[in-house]
Amino acid sequence: MRTTLDLPENLLSEAMEVAHAKTKTKVIIMALQELVRKRNITKLTAYKGKVDLDIDLDVIRGRH
Repeated sequence: MRTTLDLPENLLSEAMEVAHAKTKTKVIIMALQELVRKRNITKLTAYKGKVDLDIDLDVIRGRH
């Protein structure tokens, strides 16, 4: 999808350098993926301590 964006050139250049991205498109895609990834992690933390897996790690690891 083509989109026209008005982005600060210095910010875009710095992001490309940090991400080792060779194109503006690549660095924007990487930034969007990271934003979604962080949101998904935040949503998962809501389940912390609420899921009982009933797993015996000693059995899984082959300890007797």
